[in-house]
Amino acid sequence: MAKVELKKPVVEEISASIKGAQSVVLVDYRGLTVEQDTALRKELREAGITYKVYKNTMMNFAFKGTDCEALLPYLEGPSAVAISTEDATAPARVLCKFAKTAEALEVKGGIVEGVAYDAAGIENISKIPSREELLSKLLGSIQSPITNFARVMNQLAEKGGASACEAPAEEAAPVEEAAAVAEAPAEEAPAAE
Repeated sequence: MAKVELKKPVVEEISASIKGAQSVVLVDYRGLTVEQDTALRKELREAGITYKVYKNTMMNFAFKGTDCEALLPYLEGPSAVAISTEDATAPARVLCKFAKTAEALEVKGGIVEGVAYDAAGIENISKIPSREELLSKLLGSIQSPITNFARVMNQLAEKGGASACEAPAEEAAPVEEAAAVAEAPAEEAPAAE
């Protein structure tokens, strides 16, 4: 079997994994201990990120003609690739956080939602909260006015119930009439023959 035939499945594997990726981040893993590498792989796996070490020539072939082509200049020395199909900021977040404790890990660059970033750009992206964190903050900000309203209504009820916020007698009559009309049974229409 020729070398090209042996390399083709690897190139196809890389191409398939980057095809639907939200983000792709390249790192230099030289100098990591086995324990550090195992811990890093575990964190990435828990975050739903694919992390593999490929030869630069294989990645070079797979990246050509895709958004990842901008990463070709970073394919120097040993390279590992972290790929996420779900959360665009997850690889940057996990890798940059881990690089703070393991200084041997060096982020080279990456692609996030089709845009190329260098190491500094990936560092900035790592500071963006995860989708779940952003959704919980949004939900909290939506619930805040409702919670405050409920708290105010509760305080009014404790102070004196409905008498604390009753309207004058002239204004209350039309509201009572409207409520009586709404509660009255609707007339039945004659059946069509």
